[in-house]
Amino acid sequence: MRVVIERLSKTYRERSGQSVEALQSIDLGVEEEEFLAIVGPSGCGKSTLLNIIAGLLTPSEGGVFFEGLRDGARPPTAMVFQEFALFPWRTVLGNIEFGLEERGVAAGERQETARRLIELVGLAGFEAKYPHQLSGGMRQRVGIARALAVDPAVLLMDEPFSALDAQTRQLLQVELLSIWERTRKTILYVTHNIQEAVFMADRVAVLSRRPGRLIALVPVELKRPRRETMLGEPAFIQTVDLIWGLIKADAQQALVEGGL
Repeated sequence: MRVVIERLSKTYRERSGQSVEALQSIDLGVEEEEFLAIVGPSGCGKSTLLNIIAGLLTPSEGGVFFEGLRDGARPPTAMVFQEFALFPWRTVLGNIEFGLEERGVAAGERQETARRLIELVGLAGFEAKYPHQLSGGMRQRVGIARALAVDPAVLLMDEPFSALDAQTRQLLQVELLSIWERTRKTILYVTHNIQEAVFMADRVAVLSRRPGRLIALVPVELKRPRRETMLGEPAFIQTVDLIWGLIKADAQQALVEGGL
């Protein structure tokens, strides 16, 4: 499903009464089945943007529109968070079934869907395990499967691998891309890691320092399926350098404007 973000801004009001502008006039189109990464410095509003798309926050101005739906209608979206956010009293199977259970799906259908996704994310044999019995990477696989269980039109991922060690993170990047190739969901993926963004995405949206503005949409000219050997290709290195240059230039401009 195509997502259109038009003139989207968000301002928070603190308890002191002071206003804090998080996002400023974002215009962005995300194509159907596209894997779009969003990068930018800490505090630039990346997570706020995802929460607005998910319907968890209301924008101060502008809006998010899903093509093919009547005005005001929302497609099913699902979020994968940085924290694993699993229910410790539920098994792997039970965690994955949760969203379907909330929707009133029959027990047999819930189990069939959950078991299929357990196979998809490589957790066959761990259906009866509890979160404390799993590694960090396995817990995040459960989170991904739980999000996919509700068959979202748009999958939102907020730094899902940032709490993992480097080796596990790289392995899960490849696994997520494999899952995306098979499901072809529209994915918006927030990360601080430029290399991760370029390795995984079709395009990278670069946000400025707060208030977050869209600096650039950078296409990634790497073939799919992605392979780890591509990390040394000139196209990969040049794209990483371009994005880092945009973020660094924005930071330097902010210092100049701040008189530092």
